[in-house]
Formats: sequence, C-alpha cells, structure tokens
Amino acid sequence: MPRPLKRELMFQLVETARLLRTYVDQRARQNGTTRAQWGVLARLRRQEGLNQAALAEQLEMQPISLARLIDRLEGQALVERRADPRDRRAYLLHLTPDGRQLVDDLDALRGDIAGEVLDGIEETAIKTALETLAAIRERTRTEKPARSLPAAPAA
Repeated sequence: MPRPLKRELMFQLVETARLLRTYVDQRARQNGTTRAQWGVLARLRRQEGLNQAALAEQLEMQPISLARLIDRLEGQALVERRADPRDRRAYLLHLTPDGRQLVDDLDALRGDIAGEVLDGIEETAIKTALETLAAIRERTRTEKPARSLPAAPAA
C-alpha cells in the first residue's frame, strides 16, 4: 500500500538530509576538516567578529561544544580569539589568513559536491525543490507543534 505523499516527502527529506550529512562529512575529512568545523569557518567568514555565544546560537550548538571546536580551530591556526572591547569577559572570533584560505578551498569542494549530487537534475526541478524547501522552513519556524502522540497505556 503506497504511503501518503506528504508523509513520504517528510521521510525522504529526513533520510536525504542524513545521507547528505554523511557524504559531506566524508568529503570534509578528505580535506582535513569536519563538517562542523567547516560550518564554523563559513559562518565566521560571513560574520567575522562574532562572539562565541552569538555564534553558538546561530549554529544551534551548545556553547561548550562550540568552545571545543574553536579550541581545535585555534590550535590549527585557522581562527583567533580577540578581546571584545565592550565586554572584557568575551572574545570575538576572527579567521586567520590560513582559515580564510581553507574556507575558500572548501567553497570549491561545495561546488564539486553540488555538481556530483545534482548532476543530471533539471534546473526547473531544482528551482521547484528550493521553493518547496523554503516553504517547509518557513512553516517549521512559524508553526506551533500541533499535538503530541497519546501517552502509552499503563501496564
């Protein structure tokens, strides 16, 4: 019996996202980094000078997890912490020249991955998929969860 289309789309989105994350993780490792580090570096290039709390919020990460990532990136001389002149307890995050170069190299990798994954798919299909994903993201951001599943009966 075929699954209802909406449920099938949701299943396929989740499964595709999982597979794509795994694929990107593998490709990032081949280039000496991780997907998480790549995300931090890319975000810092867009918004250099963020503090760790703001970056953690934007990346939807726990601050302690981000602090560990930043420690590793700083140890690799890809990111540097600079004192925040407005808050002596905080540091602002900046890419080093090596960090900037790595993000540029990873941009080329992102293009390669997009080519590999989307090769042979019509541009109109990609545009439709982008519109659909944008609508799903918007609803996910604004909709309140409807209802929980009923509680399991007590044994």
